[in-house]
Amino acid sequence: MPSTLQHLIDANRAWAERVEREQPGFFKALAQQQTPKYLWVGCSDSRVPANQVIGLAPGEVFVHRNVANVVVHSDLNALSVIQFAVDVLKVEHIMVVGHYGCGGVLAVLREQRVGLADNWLRHVHDVKMRHRGRLMHLCAHEQEDTLCEMNVIEQVGNVAQSNVVQDAWSRGQPLAVHGWCYGLKDGHVKDLGVTMTKPDEVVDVFRTAIKRYPRSPDAKPGSSDFPV
Repeated sequence: MPSTLQHLIDANRAWAERVEREQPGFFKALAQQQTPKYLWVGCSDSRVPANQVIGLAPGEVFVHRNVANVVVHSDLNALSVIQFAVDVLKVEHIMVVGHYGCGGVLAVLREQRVGLADNWLRHVHDVKMRHRGRLMHLCAHEQEDTLCEMNVIEQVGNVAQSNVVQDAWSRGQPLAVHGWCYGLKDGHVKDLGVTMTKPDEVVDVFRTAIKRYPRSPDAKPGSSDFPV
């Protein structure tokens, strides 16, 4: 194993030279401004690179990533990114992007311990338990894909309920929150149909999205509640 990362530095030099050769002045112009229209809230998984997935160049998408693309109201890191993106950069779209085969989601489903991250993944576990009536009757593969999607839907609701987004909407700032799931096997993004653009859409859009996942015949009514 190499003791230095010189090969990465060399690759960086080659990349920068190639970009400058193809687009003269690219870096000088990029350094002068940052005006992205999009905020990507995604998973830290190394197989899901935000810019490449949606074909955008550096400077065109603001990015926040964490294990299992979770957004909770106690996470000042995520909320600070959202606040900066909305209030300072004036992004017009926030995309919460999960991906099928997410290791964090699979660990929750399989009840596998991963270490300190187990505490963080409790948020995904809460999603699993809240919607168990729509989830646990499925086969293993369907459970995995469904919980990945449900987790995104819940996080979209959390983003939309944040004071940053609510305040932006109250002052008439154009802002939409979207939920996507990315396929590692084909590179395609699936729109989960949970786009929210104003406060009075949030609950109805969330509930409609969750109802797409049928309950088990044995499930008790009321086991799928709006996230709080």
